[in-house]
Amino acid sequence: MNASDSEEDSYDERTALVPSESPALPSYKPPENLNHPVDPSTKRSGVSRRGGAAPVDGGSDQEVDVDEEELTLKYGAKHVIMLFIPVTVCMLVVVATIKSVSFYSEKTNQTLIYTPFTENTASVGRRLLNSVLNTIVMISVIVVMTIFLVVLYKYRCYKFIHGWLILSSLMLLFWLSSMYLSEVFKTYNLAVDYPTVVVIIWNFGAVGMICIHWKGPLQLQQAYLILISALMALVFIKFLPEWSAWLILGAISIYDLVAVLSPKGPLRMLVETAQERNEPIFPALIYSSAMMWTVGMASPPDAQRSGQETDEEAEQSSRGAEPENPQAQRFPEDDLEEDRGVKLGLGDFIFYSVLVGKAAAMGGDWNTTLACFVAILIGLCLTLLLLAIFKKALPALPISITFGLVFYFSTDFLVQPFMDNLVAHQFYI
Repeated sequence: MNASDSEEDSYDERTALVPSESPALPSYKPPENLNHPVDPSTKRSGVSRRGGAAPVDGGSDQEVDVDEEELTLKYGAKHVIMLFIPVTVCMLVVVATIKSVSFYSEKTNQTLIYTPFTENTASVGRRLLNSVLNTIVMISVIVVMTIFLVVLYKYRCYKFIHGWLILSSLMLLFWLSSMYLSEVFKTYNLAVDYPTVVVIIWNFGAVGMICIHWKGPLQLQQAYLILISALMALVFIKFLPEWSAWLILGAISIYDLVAVLSPKGPLRMLVETAQERNEPIFPALIYSSAMMWTVGMASPPDAQRSGQETDEEAEQSSRGAEPENPQAQRFPEDDLEEDRGVKLGLGDFIFYSVLVGKAAAMGGDWNTTLACFVAILIGLCLTLLLLAIFKKALPALPISITFGLVFYFSTDFLVQPFMDNLVAHQFYI
């Protein structure tokens, strides 16, 4: 027994040491709930943390279309409201100034350099001819300056463009704002000493320059863009002749249509060049309902370090390791939501306000002013609807300005006399 037991024990020990090869290990399969990197194409086609990632394979295109429609409806309604508010505020500032400060509604013999032909003539034909000539001069200046800006941007003359925009912002924020403030003080008979005015203008202009041309809070930047648009609109209302103003509004809407939609239009070339270079258009020219610059961008050393990351670090990060500063963590979807902001040129704000301000200054009746106000908002809503359908840059002036002009002349020449006759004969509807 002892011998057999020893033989069995030795046999067991030998057999236990026989398999000298290492057993085959099963291949590692990551669990399904890990965060996989999202393909850029899927992110473009509707990725959202709220709605889930779009499928990569082409088997469920219908779900991708549904996600795109939901995003279009969501961001469309959101950004319509986010553009209605600044446009409304800009027009309200202009109308309130026209109704309260008489300086901007009084007729004057002074004119802008862009409208050299006077309209103070008894002949209707001569006045119409001078207004047409003023319109041609004004539109020609706008066309030449726009083409000049596009050429500078195409050849990357960024320093010259920045200097040009900075000088323009200096004029708007310091000179025009001081003129506006002095007229407000005169209207309300407020006694303010010069040092106080200088301090107010300096702080207002310096903060505005920093927010517009560098960076600052988004709401403050948007407020400054609205204010400088209102100041420029008040200057046009004050110094543009009566007939020339209406012809310029009609001509600028036609020019905007051609410049944006024609294949060689200057504004279209500017937008396409910016898209090709993946660069934002200068914030001093564009109002955006979302962020206008990238916040928290990684520095080049950080980018190099992230490019040399080992597999173990990548596995740890995929398992949910959070950064030391939670506020610095940014998701691609957040950048996508910020890039979805609808952008509107400051020229659109200016000419919307010029139309409503001219209606308030010349008509003198609230019915005409409200009709133009509602017409502009309806045109802007239709423009944003077309933007959601065609998904490309569209001119914002033609529909709104056309509606505004039609509503102004129909209300001023048809509705208002009708309402006056009703009141004179004491008829009430």
